[in-house]
Amino acid sequence: MRKNVKYIFILFAFMQMSVFAQGSQSLSLNDAVDLALRNNFDIRVAENDIKAAKKKKWETTATGLPQIDISGNFTNNLKQQVSLIPAEAFGGTPGQFEEVTFGTKYTMGATATLNQLIFDGSYIVGLQSAKTYLQISEQAKQKTKLGIREATINAYGNVLIAERSITILENNKEALEKNLFQAKEIFKNGLNEEEDVEQLQITLSTVENQLNRANRLRDIAYQMLNITLGQDVNTPLSLTENIDVLVVENIDFSLMTTDYNLEDLIDYKIASTDRKSKELLLKLEKSRALPSLTGFLNFGYSGNSNEFNFHEKEQKWFDASALGLRLNVPIFSSFGRDAKTKQAKIALNTADIKLENVRQQLKLGVDQARTEYQFSIDQFNTSKQNLKLAERIETKQQTKFFEGISTSFDLLQAQNQLYTQQQNLLQAMLEVISKKAALEKALNVTVQ
Repeated sequence: MRKNVKYIFILFAFMQMSVFAQGSQSLSLNDAVDLALRNNFDIRVAENDIKAAKKKKWETTATGLPQIDISGNFTNNLKQQVSLIPAEAFGGTPGQFEEVTFGTKYTMGATATLNQLIFDGSYIVGLQSAKTYLQISEQAKQKTKLGIREATINAYGNVLIAERSITILENNKEALEKNLFQAKEIFKNGLNEEEDVEQLQITLSTVENQLNRANRLRDIAYQMLNITLGQDVNTPLSLTENIDVLVVENIDFSLMTTDYNLEDLIDYKIASTDRKSKELLLKLEKSRALPSLTGFLNFGYSGNSNEFNFHEKEQKWFDASALGLRLNVPIFSSFGRDAKTKQAKIALNTADIKLENVRQQLKLGVDQARTEYQFSIDQFNTSKQNLKLAERIETKQQTKFFEGISTSFDLLQAQNQLYTQQQNLLQAMLEVISKKAALEKALNVTVQ
């Protein structure tokens, strides 16, 4: 019986592990970027904005197409209007009046009207504006994609760095535990001071706290990556990239000399499209001074009765129709249109200024991104060298300490220097990844 229970427990545990493994996403960096570009919350919002812009474009187009309206009316004259007619019109006494009511108690009718815009300058400009509005939405999505790509690379790198940091701290903790054990044994034999043991205990406690913090930060890093991917923050993830290989792959000196066309950068396109929208606004204000012409055709039926018998066959219905044109010519607006036109001219001039500012800012942004990327590579190489030196120094100080040549203070300094260089290298590795992503974003490099 106990064996059966044991087997059942093992089987249950294995099933739980299998379920977890199946639920875990295995992602390379490119997989993560592809997933984020499809599923990120901002991407979904940008796609909805494009859909809305397309509907807005059709809404504007539809205003110039035939418009058909149907209207109906029913009137119950509770108290009909009385009119006074000279009595002599009916052969009565001159100077007297007869009380007469016109119409019937009930009236019902329906009319269908067709309106067609023939000419309106603002409609033509409106069509151009709707197209520009759609273009703005599409460019906003492109800019969003570039930002999401950069954010995904950074989030992915943060997770790898968090994992490596935990590995380093665990190794440091293991080494300190061995050192502390050896120091206690030496102290028992009276060959060192109690202070030496206490100093190692303090260092070990500090590393343990750092390890606990690193574990919590790792959980947050995974949650941040999930948010960037557009999925539940607690989705299990398994990253396939190796941080050392990834850093080497992210060292690409060709980016330092890559040619780029300023007018192809998305920020410049957005600023240029904004200027175009201001230009269209100026055209719109000018077009308001032009006449507009609309054609119409209507057809309707009406019936009258003193009894509510519209549903009966005997009820008479009278039809009517009309065809015509409506011409509207703006004459004088107390200079209101002129004021709006001048405001539009000022807005266009402001857009020109902003476009030139964007041009200069983009040039500076690319140069700055290249400088920071180059510095991150240099810092990475320096950090690797410094870590090797710190490891050698710490190893020598550890040997001297246990041989009784140096003090615990000397060992502490060497250990702290080693731990600092370890963190410096991790930060340098992350900087290479993030600064390359920033440079690629500045150059509008898309996913291959």
